[in-house]
Amino acid sequence: MARTPLSGTQHALRAGDYEAVIAGVGASLRSLTYRGRDLVVPFDADEVRPGHRGATLAPWPNRIVDGRYTFGGVPQQVALTEPARGHALHGLASWVEFVPVDKKPSHLSLEAVVEAQKGYPWRVLVRTTYTLTSLGLTQSVTAVNESEQPAPWGTSAHPYLVAGEGHVDDWSFELPAAQVLQVTPDRLIPTELTGVDADPARFDFRTARPIGSAEIDHAFTALAGDADGVVTARLTDTSGSGVEMVWDAACPWVQVFTSDQPGGEADPAHRAGVALEPMTCAPDAFNAERYPYDTGLITLEPGESATAHWRIGAID
Repeated sequence: MARTPLSGTQHALRAGDYEAVIAGVGASLRSLTYRGRDLVVPFDADEVRPGHRGATLAPWPNRIVDGRYTFGGVPQQVALTEPARGHALHGLASWVEFVPVDKKPSHLSLEAVVEAQKGYPWRVLVRTTYTLTSLGLTQSVTAVNESEQPAPWGTSAHPYLVAGEGHVDDWSFELPAAQVLQVTPDRLIPTELTGVDADPARFDFRTARPIGSAEIDHAFTALAGDADGVVTARLTDTSGSGVEMVWDAACPWVQVFTSDQPGGEADPAHRAGVALEPMTCAPDAFNAERYPYDTGLITLEPGESATAHWRIGAID
């Protein structure tokens, strides 16, 4: 029997000029190319996925501060999976092998169950579908609450987008977001919402401009969409080609991370891509009562489902 690669079972998709590979562990987007050009930072099949690169995040994205929250009047403590900052990071599904339930040359549906456990005592079925078309790669994530009590829920994905040759400093970024969530510099604990114009050089990308040396690891909201509520963010190189990510009102928040690594340029991942994570809820949304703004936390009633989706496509 052939050994399964460390990143899980591999699922290749192709449509026109696009090719994608989904790794089973975390239902992770391992690679996405357009005419052979990388649109995301890839990783090898037989390596432990670097961090959460390309992973599907559930049943929460981003962080639960200190891993503690109260839901339905019951205090909960989940494992701290971000030890350096002391938080629970990116949910419980990112290291679970997702099983294929429908597979075609340009279409793949995978499922996994988040089992009831200490700190998250609900069973939730997570189904994600990747579809490759001439417009790019669309991912949908659906949760079904299979427990007998309401469950808190949130989701996102974690692709690192690549505009072309060079690094983050060389690319231009466009994000129609009017507000940014300020955080503490050491532990990234949310503090307050401000307008992006409070620090425009770092946060205001409502008009496309070079990222330069800006270091960003923040959530943005007050997103300006089109008439249908569809939001588009774009990352381009000096030639004007690049990559875009598109999502709708199911994700009123988006995390942006310029991939600044502690080791700096000695780390190949340092500023190699821009993580763009459309989120159904804000960082630390499981503690929604702490914050004076709408965190977007979803409560799934027993048997209820919720779906979010996004698309990554080339700018040619």
